[in-house]
Amino acid sequence: MLSLHTNAAALTAQSSVGGTQKALSTSMTRLGTGFRVNSAMDDAAGLQIATRLNAQSRGMAVAQRNTQNGISMMQTAEGAFTEVSNILLRMKDLATEAANGASNASDKTAMQSEFDALGGELRNIMTNTKFGGQTLLKAGTIAGPITFQIGADAAETMTVDVSASFTTLETALGAATANYAAAATGTELTATANATITLVETALNGVGTVRSALGAASNRLDHVYNNLSNMRTNTEQARGRIMDVDYASETANMTSKQMLMQAGTSMLKQSSSMSQLVMSLMQ
Repeated sequence: MLSLHTNAAALTAQSSVGGTQKALSTSMTRLGTGFRVNSAMDDAAGLQIATRLNAQSRGMAVAQRNTQNGISMMQTAEGAFTEVSNILLRMKDLATEAANGASNASDKTAMQSEFDALGGELRNIMTNTKFGGQTLLKAGTIAGPITFQIGADAAETMTVDVSASFTTLETALGAATANYAAAATGTELTATANATITLVETALNGVGTVRSALGAASNRLDHVYNNLSNMRTNTEQARGRIMDVDYASETANMTSKQMLMQAGTSMLKQSSSMSQLVMSLMQ
């Protein structure tokens, strides 16, 4: 039907051009941002899943840093205990030498002086070893339970508790040298050298127990890190399949929409000539 008021061909072409333009705009947005889903309108369910995956992935990334920081903290403590062990070994050497009948009073006094100095350094290491500005050993972090957040969920925690072994160690150190509690001149070598050998051995065993527990916890955290890395990699891949645009497919789609846009615009122009036919009938 020829009509001046209604041009059906133009209306159809205009509607087609509008739809094509909207689809073309969507393709260009995806190619410009690199994301297939740029708003909930693009894929409501996919966006919800991707957001949940993103939250999990970010949480695991933080948990990975937590595990590494935890390992670093325990390695700091373990390094301090390494030096404590070296000091105790030297103290045991001194006690063994002082217990020998060939050592006279002057010898024992000289050895006691070194023994006292070593005891003071034990106190210094145990009191002043810090991690991140926080006391680590005596009356510090290691002295009580430590909880590490090792996952994205609140329930994913790991507790390291060496408090009982640490208390035993402190008691043994205090028994081995009077200088552990406060600066003093002891009599461990001048009066009871033989008994001091056993006391120092007990302290060494205590250090070994704490170091063993910290080493086991560090190894576990290392495995936690590796597992988190695996989970995070696969979670990111799953999120990428939802969110990331396929450039090959989307480029082809954009090219198709551009051609349809050109064709629709051309037909919209042609449809305007329909009203001219009406005028030709009236000539």
